[in-house]
Amino acid sequence: MRRLTILGALIALGVVTTIGQPVAQGNVAEIEQVKGNLYVITGGGGNTGAFVTDGGVVVVDTKNPGWGSAILDKIKTVTSQPVTMVINTHTHGDHVGSNIDFPAGIDVVAHANTKTNMERMEAFQTTSGRGYLPGQTYSDKLTLLSGDDSIDLYHFGAGHTSGDSIVVFRALRVAHTGDLFAWKGVPYIDVNNGGSGVSYPETLEAAANGISGVDTVIPGHSPVMTWDDFREFGDFNRDFLSAVQREKAAGKTAAQAATSLNLPARYANYAMSRGTLTSAEDNATKIYEELDR
Repeated sequence: MRRLTILGALIALGVVTTIGQPVAQGNVAEIEQVKGNLYVITGGGGNTGAFVTDGGVVVVDTKNPGWGSAILDKIKTVTSQPVTMVINTHTHGDHVGSNIDFPAGIDVVAHANTKTNMERMEAFQTTSGRGYLPGQTYSDKLTLLSGDDSIDLYHFGAGHTSGDSIVVFRALRVAHTGDLFAWKGVPYIDVNNGGSGVSYPETLEAAANGISGVDTVIPGHSPVMTWDDFREFGDFNRDFLSAVQREKAAGKTAAQAATSLNLPARYANYAMSRGTLTSAEDNATKIYEELDR
């Protein structure tokens, strides 16, 4: 648990750079079209969304520190429009780290809890850094722009952190989920930034039932998937929580529970460990601690 505590603190400070990936060398980013005027830029941390509108480009998440130029260079290959807005899906350094590389005065948008979490990060405590904190926040839902450019931001509760946003590009039927859904496997639960293993399944279910008209998903750290994949991920977290609760009721330790979880065969391709970041045992331990509070 000491490793997890230290890791969470480092992430809160923006020190940890990538989730489940080594630090990229040479800042090599790649861009691919998702649908229409929406692109995903990979490399350097979390997946970055680039939504091209007549009024400018909306960027979702800005990767690790020092990746702003790589993001901007890739955007220039598909449009001459300037970046006018940044949306941060949550607080981690591999999703907000290059906010400061964009023009001063740019609109930054995030959930209110994410702004609070970001304010604790060293990068946003300087005079210049504070200018890249979210200037516009919301609680449950926020709609940005209009018409075919409409972007809906949703927050359904604690999960990966306390301020996770799902960003929906309404006309394209695409959602960027940030690290609320990062990959198919055990998620990282950042309890130091308000994450909750107990609330995670409920939050995902509320999102799956509360958001309509989406068929394509940009996960936080994986190739483009489908809304059915997102729903399945919610089922996985529900079944994981139920299995941990059963093992706890049977008197097993968290470590014992993690080795004897009886999960449906449909999750055979789900990773039960993400290297040194998180594992079934890590998440079981956090759930045990949360249930005991």
